[in-house]
Amino acid sequence: MNKLYLLIFISCFYPGLLSAHEKIITGAAGTAENEPAVRAVLLSDPGNMMFSETDWMNSIDAGEASGPEFSAEDMKTTGVITGSDDADNAKPVSDQPGQNDTVMTGYGIREKSLVTGSIVRVDGASISSAPVPTVEMALQGRVAGVFIESLSGKVAGSARMRIRGATSVTAGNDPLFVVDGIPLATESLNQSGAAINPLLPFNINDIESVEILKDGSAAAIYGSRGANGVVLITTKRGISGDTKLNFTLQRGFSQPSARRNFLNSEQYIRYFEEAAYNSDRYEGLDPVNNPADYSGSWLEFARSRFERYSGWAAYNDPNLAVNTDWQDQAFRTGSLLTADFSARGGNDNLRFFASGSYTSREGILISNGWERITGRLNLDNKVNRFLDIGVSLSLSGTNVDQIPADNSFSSPMQLVALAPITPVRDKKGKLYNTPITTYYNSLIDTEDASRKISNLRTLANSYLNFRILENLVWKNEIGIDLLNLKENCSYGKRTESGEDTGGYGFANYGEIRNISPRSYIDYSGRSDNFGISGVLGTEYQYTVIDNAWLTGQDFPTDDLRTLSNAGLISGSSSERAEYSYLSWFSRINFDYRYKYIISLSARVDGSSRFGKKSRYGTFPAASAGWVLSREGFLADAAALSLLKLRVSTGLTGNTGIGNYSYIGLFGTDNYNGSSGLIPGQVPNENLKWESTLQTNVGLDFGLFENRISGGIDYYIKNTSDLILNVPVPGTSGNRVQAQNLGSMRNEGFEFVLNTTNTAGALLWSTNVNFSVNRNKITDLGENSLIDEGSSVFMNVAMVGQPLGVFYGAEYAGADPANGDALWYVNPRDAQGNITDHTTTTSDYSKAGFVVLGNPNPPVLFAITNSLSYRNFVLSFMFQGVSGNKIHLAGDSFLASNATWFDNQTTDQLNSWKKPGDQTDIPQARLGYVNGNQSRNSRYVSPGDYIKLRTAMLSYDLPGSFLNRLGLSGARVYVQGHNLLTFSKYRGWDPEVSADFMVNSLRSGSDFYSAPQPRTVLAGISISL
Repeated sequence: MNKLYLLIFISCFYPGLLSAHEKIITGAAGTAENEPAVRAVLLSDPGNMMFSETDWMNSIDAGEASGPEFSAEDMKTTGVITGSDDADNAKPVSDQPGQNDTVMTGYGIREKSLVTGSIVRVDGASISSAPVPTVEMALQGRVAGVFIESLSGKVAGSARMRIRGATSVTAGNDPLFVVDGIPLATESLNQSGAAINPLLPFNINDIESVEILKDGSAAAIYGSRGANGVVLITTKRGISGDTKLNFTLQRGFSQPSARRNFLNSEQYIRYFEEAAYNSDRYEGLDPVNNPADYSGSWLEFARSRFERYSGWAAYNDPNLAVNTDWQDQAFRTGSLLTADFSARGGNDNLRFFASGSYTSREGILISNGWERITGRLNLDNKVNRFLDIGVSLSLSGTNVDQIPADNSFSSPMQLVALAPITPVRDKKGKLYNTPITTYYNSLIDTEDASRKISNLRTLANSYLNFRILENLVWKNEIGIDLLNLKENCSYGKRTESGEDTGGYGFANYGEIRNISPRSYIDYSGRSDNFGISGVLGTEYQYTVIDNAWLTGQDFPTDDLRTLSNAGLISGSSSERAEYSYLSWFSRINFDYRYKYIISLSARVDGSSRFGKKSRYGTFPAASAGWVLSREGFLADAAALSLLKLRVSTGLTGNTGIGNYSYIGLFGTDNYNGSSGLIPGQVPNENLKWESTLQTNVGLDFGLFENRISGGIDYYIKNTSDLILNVPVPGTSGNRVQAQNLGSMRNEGFEFVLNTTNTAGALLWSTNVNFSVNRNKITDLGENSLIDEGSSVFMNVAMVGQPLGVFYGAEYAGADPANGDALWYVNPRDAQGNITDHTTTTSDYSKAGFVVLGNPNPPVLFAITNSLSYRNFVLSFMFQGVSGNKIHLAGDSFLASNATWFDNQTTDQLNSWKKPGDQTDIPQARLGYVNGNQSRNSRYVSPGDYIKLRTAMLSYDLPGSFLNRLGLSGARVYVQGHNLLTFSKYRGWDPEVSADFMVNSLRSGSDFYSAPQPRTVLAGISISL
């Protein structure tokens, strides 16, 4: 993206400092018992209230008002604003040492002023306000250095989340998710189609906060699973006081955020007749001017196909011809409904939080939708001064209607390839089912096929805490994560999958049982000048995954779809996988006068995924902080509110590989009627986890009583012992063996800035986050290149390049003389350097492959503005990425200058026509490959974008009106998501990565991927 464009954009939405005469009192609300801080500041004058959605500050306009107190549940009254010039008199307790905001750090909490690692906290209000179904999508654009994208516009689909870049070629790059102390099982159980998002069962309205552990020192407490970062999700707990009830109702709709332009019927016929005639001329025939050449010509063939495709709607009869927009048939206006209820209350001894919700979403693609019911109960009981017990229980049921023919050439997005001259239905009103182009009318699947996936998930956690001494607590917890899946697919006799088998059915049953007990000692103490805290404990995790599936065919009627009605059970299988972790962990923190801070941690992990020779590993970390703003030599710096230097280093691991990668495995096969065993995997007892050493330097700052605040971080992540599949001699019985070879490096910079721009009647705050990540593979053992050899997708791992770069032929446009596609030869010398970048060839096989682009955006940024006036609040976020490329893999079919009869995008009309034409689209030649080989730069497009990601306008009903209704609060609002997109991307949506082929190496490809939905909704929230 043009750098000037980016700078202009930022300058429009970030005004910097305004008047210095407005007086701002800043602070962060903490609790009396080191519990997660309440992030609201309640004032006696609600007209001056502002809720901050950042972790850096809460602020109010002091103005000339007198008497408003800082107060919240579980907080002490801390001061009165008098309007005097001495702001120190009005500092809340939470601004003083020892009473600061707290953040979750893994097995404990820590005052934010004493945190020395890179940990970002996002409060639950920011998460629940996003009109998205899962927590990771609610975090999009809110945290510097964290890249999050939905893989497609299909509902219930997975998302990709990368914290400070990718670290592995094969072992996974997703972070570890921990909910109320339970490490989540995120394996996919469905056996067909795209994976269901593992976070879909969780209600984001139940979340109190999310902490993201980004650097090595913060994540090392999770050892062998912390290399990709850790996401800590904390749900809401009860509070002391009167029970508070809240009800929220949302209703809205969604539409495709983008469309593409395809040929209409007239353009289709004209363009393909031109392509057919070009092919004839290319072969030395002229069926237009020489009738003897017409028989057997491409032109005759094309016209016969037109008759076949148009059927009863004769293409050459103006009274019968149709002009079908198949894109309209694939898309629809989706709907969404959410109803959420919660109750929160208790007393000094027993506190509770209970909630229930119902969510229903109809996707923008036909046959795609989901619904969810959730319930939660969190209880905390203080039995006596020595004993606390509690439980968290979450239940959810999710039903997903997946696209029946997902990720094949018969999914709804492939409808755009059908000829516009083809009618949707035949004369009898049935969906048209004559063979058409390479594809099939997948609308038939909406009537005669289904794929339904049901999930039941139970998440339970209980704790028992013994207070041995005043500052010493023995904590015991056990978490259980249970997931049950039922998947049923049926395809009637008219469908593509069922027409040759008399109907087809598939049933899959899966279960994950994940148990994780932990026990640890937690100590926190302070003398006059010294503070010390720490944890020491052990943890165990045992996970079992079961799957069983069955297929059947030859059904007597499409109305009987259960497998018990199949005439033939055509296949069955079952499998089980088990893995476990045994761990010991410790952390100790020191500080002197809140100025000099040191933190040390270590974890010893044992994993069943590795052999006995390398099953255990140690993951240490160290960090230090220096609060310079508390030094005497800065006492006269009146404008300086905070200046803290942080330095950290830590070692983490990655165990995201198969469960039995180190073991020699055998498979079964049949020969001449007898079964036998065949070698399936070469053993490697020395296989161990990948290790990532990360060093981080950070600076936190605050100016003008934190009216301006933010942070800067610089990090280096070096990953070693990459797990790669290395070729081995064929005498081993296999082609490859998993070995620890290779290394990778991530280096990056992150910047966060928060400002309060105005105060008084109009409150305006701005948050900016910006990050740059440079990823590079530094070693692949004896290989310089790992290429999976796909004819469609072209991601590779290459030394000296970012992970997954596109690698293929470099397109040079169309030859002005004859319309042939041209390629750069790119010859290389003995050292591999390109010696000539001008010579071209029309022979694709002679083109030297080069790096064509990076699918991982190195630059991430977001700008959030929040404005409030009286009872109105307007907030909006612009979020974007820059520097990445996207491979339009589907365009080798739908933008292929009429290679075959797939409908084409309208830009193909600009193909080469006559000698001298200057164009990048080769001559249209039916039946000939002329520039549409998939692995080339012709189908690589800039992936930069800026999106108006969220916008919300709300109105709080006035107190006088609420009092008459007996309500404590009520808010009505409208909000939108993905409202605008600014991009040069040629496809539907630049936020894309074909969900059926994404892995650690493959990303950034668009293969008929649905665009993200543009969502608008209205809601009301009522509090009692």
